[in-house]
Amino acid sequence: MPYFDHNSTTPLFETAREAWLRVQAENWHNPSSPTRAAARARIRLDSYHEALAVLLGGEPAHYVFNSGATEGAYAVLGHWAARLPATARIAVAATEHACVLAAAARFFAGRIDWLQHNADGVVAVAAVRAALTGGASGVVVMAANNETGVIQPWSEIAALCRAAGGGAGVPYLCDATQWLGKLPGAGLGSCGAWVIASGHKFGAPKGVGFVKMPVADPNFNTHGGGLQEAGHRAGTEDVAGIAALSAALVECEQKHVVWESQRLGWRERFERELVAALPGTRIVAAGADRLWNTVFALMPHGEHARWIARLDKREIQVSTGAACTTGKDGPSHVLASLGVAPEEARRALRISAGWGTSEADWAELLAALREVAAELKTA
Repeated sequence: MPYFDHNSTTPLFETAREAWLRVQAENWHNPSSPTRAAARARIRLDSYHEALAVLLGGEPAHYVFNSGATEGAYAVLGHWAARLPATARIAVAATEHACVLAAAARFFAGRIDWLQHNADGVVAVAAVRAALTGGASGVVVMAANNETGVIQPWSEIAALCRAAGGGAGVPYLCDATQWLGKLPGAGLGSCGAWVIASGHKFGAPKGVGFVKMPVADPNFNTHGGGLQEAGHRAGTEDVAGIAALSAALVECEQKHVVWESQRLGWRERFERELVAALPGTRIVAAGADRLWNTVFALMPHGEHARWIARLDKREIQVSTGAACTTGKDGPSHVLASLGVAPEEARRALRISAGWGTSEADWAELLAALREVAAELKTA
C-alpha cells in the first residue's frame, strides 16, 4: 500500500525495533534504582544523550528525553512564562504546529505578536529583527512546516536571537519535528535555540521525543518536580523507546539524508505532472524551499474527504493536513494564514513521502489521482 502520510507518522524502522527489543531484554531495569543492573541501564541512557549531541551538536547534558514535541512545547513555553517578566511578549509564526500555538496561547495569552511571513509562509529574518527591536522577549519559529513543507531560516533566526538584548540573548524555540530525519540535523543542537522533536516522525516509536536546551538550565523541569533526566523531568525513563529513537535518528543521518537531491527530483517531477494532468490544481508554496517529501495540493474540484476515501479504496494513503487537527471544524490554520479561501482549503490534500517511498509509488499515486479526478468530476 503506497503510504503518503509520513508527516503524520512513519513506520517503525527495523533498526529501531531491534534496539527496542534488545534494551527491553537486557536493560529493562529502572535506571534510577540503586542496583548494578540499574546502573547498566543508566549507562545506556547516558549513551543516548551522547549520541544526540554527536549527531545534532551541543552537550549531552542539554538533552532531555520526553514523550514528544507536544510535551516539549508546553514545557519550554511554560518555563519561559515562569522565568520572563509577567508582561513579557513573545513573537510567534502563525503557521506553527497546533500544539505550539496552543501552548503559546496558554502561557502568553494576550501577549503574542504574530510574525509576518511572505505569500509562501516563510518568515523573513527582517521580521524577526523588527520583533526583537520592538521588545519581544522570546521567538517561536519552526524549522519546517508540517503541512506545506516550507523551510524556515532557523539558523539565521537563532543567530539574531543570540545577539539580541545587547548580547544577552533572547530565547528562541525551534520545532524541528519535521526537519529531523529528512534533512541533516547538524547544527540544530548548537544553534543556541530550544529545540523540540518527536521520534515517530522519523522511524522511532510513538511516545518518545526530546527537548534540547540551549545551555544547561537547572531550573528547567517539565512537570515541576522529579529527579529523572538530571532533575528535568518526572517519571521513569523509557530507556527502550529512547534507544529506538537514537537508532532511528542515526540511520536517517548516516544512510538516508544523502538521498535528498534524488528524492527532491521525484517530488518536483510529480508536481509538474500533477499540475499538467489536472488543470486547476495548485501547489501551496510552490515557489518556496520545501522539504523533499511534502506536497500540499489544492485540487481542482471535489471535497478532500472524497479524494481520501477514493484513494484509500485504491490502497493509497494521503491526508488533508495535520493529523492532530483532522477532527477540527474549519480549514487548516496554515492555509488560512496564507490567505487560502475556505472553499479552496476544503480541496486540500497533503502528500508526504518517506525514505521507503519509491519512484514507482509516486507514479502510482499520480495515476490514481487522475482516476479519482475523473470520477469526482463525473459525480
